[in-house]
Amino acid sequence: MDEKLDTAEKKVLVEIVKLVQKRGLKGTEGGWKEFLNSYDKKFGASLSDPSRRSNDVLVSFLKTFTKANDLKLFDRMLQGHLNRATVNQFGKQSLGNESPEQRLVRLTLEHPQYPLDYTFPTGDEGWIITKLPKKSGMLRSNAMVAVDCEMVLCEDGTEALVRVCVVDRDLQVKIDKLVNPNKAVADYRTEITGVAAGDLDCVTCSVADIQQSMKKLLSNGTILVGHSLHNDLQVLKIDHARVIDTSYIFKYLDASISKRPSLNNLCKSVLGYEVRKPGAAHNCLDDACAAMKLVLAKLEHGDIPLVQEDVPQAEMEKLLLHRIPINVPREEISRVIPGDVAIEMKPSKKAQGRHYAVFAVFNSPQEANRAFENIEGNEEKDSSGLPQKLVTFQFGKGVTACMYIRKMAQDDSQCQVLSNKRAFQGEEKSIESKRLKTDQKP
Repeated sequence: MDEKLDTAEKKVLVEIVKLVQKRGLKGTEGGWKEFLNSYDKKFGASLSDPSRRSNDVLVSFLKTFTKANDLKLFDRMLQGHLNRATVNQFGKQSLGNESPEQRLVRLTLEHPQYPLDYTFPTGDEGWIITKLPKKSGMLRSNAMVAVDCEMVLCEDGTEALVRVCVVDRDLQVKIDKLVNPNKAVADYRTEITGVAAGDLDCVTCSVADIQQSMKKLLSNGTILVGHSLHNDLQVLKIDHARVIDTSYIFKYLDASISKRPSLNNLCKSVLGYEVRKPGAAHNCLDDACAAMKLVLAKLEHGDIPLVQEDVPQAEMEKLLLHRIPINVPREEISRVIPGDVAIEMKPSKKAQGRHYAVFAVFNSPQEANRAFENIEGNEEKDSSGLPQKLVTFQFGKGVTACMYIRKMAQDDSQCQVLSNKRAFQGEEKSIESKRLKTDQKP
């Protein structure tokens, strides 16, 4: 352990010390501030921000811990960072001789959102970190499995896993399990998950059971595939370093890199079919297969530029209200929006935690635009470049709250639908490619 701490990056050491502070853990010389008071006679605990301390101070503090549970926690966090560093280093070293699969792993790790999305609380209870093979040559493995999960919202504000599906490169099902959330459920989100309370009667499979199955599948450098995969890893409580995220590796033309296509839009544009019809529930197995098919199409065809599709008129008649504090009653929202408006909950596969989102539905796109212009607030653009306003309002007995109100499309965006799509044909186990037929006018 001492050697691992001595060679760890500062950001990792800072993260561990902050977790120690959060949990109130103490070494042989007490907690963080107690340690500083005895270690540093000049500044003591007055300079307690770990990020402003040197590696030597951080390491000296962490070496005061001797309990097995504390050392296990440190080791788990160090291992997760080491895995990512190893995969990153392997990617750089193999640039001139990388496989198509490894290229997609590298593209995922190089995406600007990756550090934000894939930094997990591995120090929390129940998390596991998959081990990379000891022989670096095994990182050349092109084995892949794709995963998709369904989550429910629990009464404590967290989300819990209720179904997980995993398929291999040949679309053979490796895991298709319902999972007992083992806590009180506030919302099964049946319209999204397709799972109802009765479906879980007599289900004994736990997250820990799934973790053990996943560890076997992900051994020997196997690549894990998924769409917005970090959400699935979060609920699985698994930190796996070798990943391909299909929301990262496909890009829209003339759009911000942070604007990521939905799984359904990708399937329509790249594979030529919809993974689900509007209003239909998610099918966990279909989504896992779709992610794998998208990766296989990318491997076969290379870069596939996407053109943003027209926003349907029904969507243009809406404004998105998001990051609404959960203590704001839904009926209060319509008072903030001018005009004849209906409030519709925004379904979400992922729990918003302390916030939720709704749609304000108007009678026409023109009414929605007028309402947006009449709303008082600081106008800016969201991460996808869409106009939005930060609005402050009062509700109840004068309580102040904030939320964002966003348009559904760019003011000038009447983007042409991608007319020449790559068709997906054949059996579930194979992808037959067709050349893109271009219809360009002189």
